[in-house]
Amino acid sequence: MTTGQARTLRKKQRLLPLLVLLSSVPASTGIALAQSAQPYPNRPLRFIIPFTPGGSNDIFGRIIGQRLSEAMGQPVLIDNRPGAGGLLGAGIVAKAPPDGYNLMIHSTSFTTNVAIQAKVPFDPFRDIAPVTRLGMGALMITVAAESPAKTMAELIALARAKPGALNYGSSGSGGINHLATEVLNRMAKVQTVHVPYKGIGPALTDLMGGQIQFLLSGIPNVMPQVKSGRVRALAVSTPTRSPFVPDVPTIAESGVPGYAAVLWWGLFAPGGTPRPIIDRLNAETVKVLQTAEMRERLAAEGAEPAGTTPEAFARIVREEILFWRAVARDAAIRPD
Repeated sequence: MTTGQARTLRKKQRLLPLLVLLSSVPASTGIALAQSAQPYPNRPLRFIIPFTPGGSNDIFGRIIGQRLSEAMGQPVLIDNRPGAGGLLGAGIVAKAPPDGYNLMIHSTSFTTNVAIQAKVPFDPFRDIAPVTRLGMGALMITVAAESPAKTMAELIALARAKPGALNYGSSGSGGINHLATEVLNRMAKVQTVHVPYKGIGPALTDLMGGQIQFLLSGIPNVMPQVKSGRVRALAVSTPTRSPFVPDVPTIAESGVPGYAAVLWWGLFAPGGTPRPIIDRLNAETVKVLQTAEMRERLAAEGAEPAGTTPEAFARIVREEILFWRAVARDAAIRPD
């Protein structure tokens, strides 16, 4: 064997282990690498809804998901994960890979439920990335048709005359209607008693039955009873009147200046999701919200389209968590 032939043989022997190693790599690895090199998105997206089907978060998720699927060229799968006031689903998103494929539709209750917890299994500021607010709406104060209070001012006067005698209902401790009513109590300088229910339906039934004296709830939840005359609308919680009930004054103009509580729904991603993916999701979703069809669909839920930049939405979420934490602390509110 010549010197050159020996050198060639030694090179082949050194390369042999590498060739064996490469041959053992699964084909799926190559497929995964190829997929990762493709433009986002290149597979179905998942919307985690932290509540049961049928509620506003679920409805918004399905509406937005359908149109976003068309815009981005991939299916959007709906995954309902109820539990812990919406924090179970939020925890799943917080721990999901930050690749833009696991997203969440949540509402104001995200900030209120985070606020009342002594400890949350994720960092709400670092592990969850706001993409855009989807819509916003008002809560509405209602009383039974037989109530002596014909206006918000009369309800406040009644509460002041009988401290601790009036009961109000909520869909559960720590929800937006609970905390927003506690803010109303504080600002109106009244004392009323909280009665938590497992949902607004039972609370509304007891309102009409006289077991509770007033209820602060989303407009769609009570409008059928308002229209039938079984309950009376007194005021809305937003800074300005709601376009859905323009004749109903705001709480602020009814004797509690400065009061405001806004319902909203939003799209979130895991913290650390690359900015180009956040921007793509934001741009496509805001574009969907601007259509006449989406305005009509949101109106059925008492909401108006309210798209934002990621930064503006993140600021809203942060400020609300800090605000509701102070409310919960001052009112000694604890989770059920």
